[in-house]
Amino acid sequence: MKFSIFFEMQIADPTRASEVQVFHDCVEQAVLADQLGYHCVWEVEHHGLYEYSHSSAPEVFLAFIAARTQKIRIGHGVTLLPHRYNHPIRIAERVATLDILSGGRVNWGSGKSSSLTEQHAFESDIANLHAQWLEAVEMIPRMWSADVFSHKGKFFDIPPTQVVPKPVQTPHPPMFAACSKPDSAAAVGRLGLGALNFAFGSDDYLTDKVAEYRKASAAAHPVGRQKTEWFACTPATLVLRDDKKACEYGMRGARFFGSSMAEYYFSGTRPTGKLKGVPRDFLSPADLTAAMAARNAPGSSVATIVGDPASARETVERFKDAGVDELILVMQMGTVPHELVMESLRTFAEDVMPHFG
Repeated sequence: MKFSIFFEMQIADPTRASEVQVFHDCVEQAVLADQLGYHCVWEVEHHGLYEYSHSSAPEVFLAFIAARTQKIRIGHGVTLLPHRYNHPIRIAERVATLDILSGGRVNWGSGKSSSLTEQHAFESDIANLHAQWLEAVEMIPRMWSADVFSHKGKFFDIPPTQVVPKPVQTPHPPMFAACSKPDSAAAVGRLGLGALNFAFGSDDYLTDKVAEYRKASAAAHPVGRQKTEWFACTPATLVLRDDKKACEYGMRGARFFGSSMAEYYFSGTRPTGKLKGVPRDFLSPADLTAAMAARNAPGSSVATIVGDPASARETVERFKDAGVDELILVMQMGTVPHELVMESLRTFAEDVMPHFG
């Protein structure tokens, strides 16, 4: 199993100063993750998701990280691919350039965003977002392999064009896609793409989801690109040697993460300004006690890795038993102090990772 880190660049109660600080904090966290032997830094692309995600230019951040690190892989998780967000030629150019400058360390994931905030801001054709994404996914690896690329499809009509530069990795960087819905992992598998999943549900649910993905991926025969068979999950994570402190801060952070995401993705609205319905306080003593007792209990959700190393190892084992290939740990949460993220990165690397090879 591989262990990576995930950045939304969340900020509870943002100011211009705290926004500046979170970018520098994330750089420091990524550099430490490289030194500690984590597998990949994954960075999102979002627009206008105030408090939930201030990461609107991942290509800039990841290039900066590539220059500051040596071994850790550099992951777009994900770029928004429908062409009102990004034209496919620009994505092909930017990803190839990053692959060159990082020495062939890029993982490339793509998605389309189900947030009305982003869809309306970019005047997207919502009914055709999936079809636009799919056409672009098929085009981009061809741009990386063809000396002269041309395409005539439903959404794109590109005359013969030399798309340069080409990536270092051959035939192209590993390709992934976001899986935000329960049935979307199998759909991604049928395309021969790696699956990037939010972690939620029971052990049986996750095991079945991985099995459906594996079956679909095994039958996939993508044309013009290489298959990536890889199932990753993104659990909210905080691991400290002080179990109660980890739970106090980690469960508050996980609640902020989930609640703010729900405001943008499940409310059917386009929030602006401070997210009014999102709790930022610590859990009450009674709620904290109950949440701590529920960790790794029979039938509990396998969605977070919060607590001391012993508890974390038990949770990671559940992901491993379900067949997950990579845990992309969401430690940078809006209410978790930078110092605790750094401590968690070290503790997880020293006391959890070695138990899983």
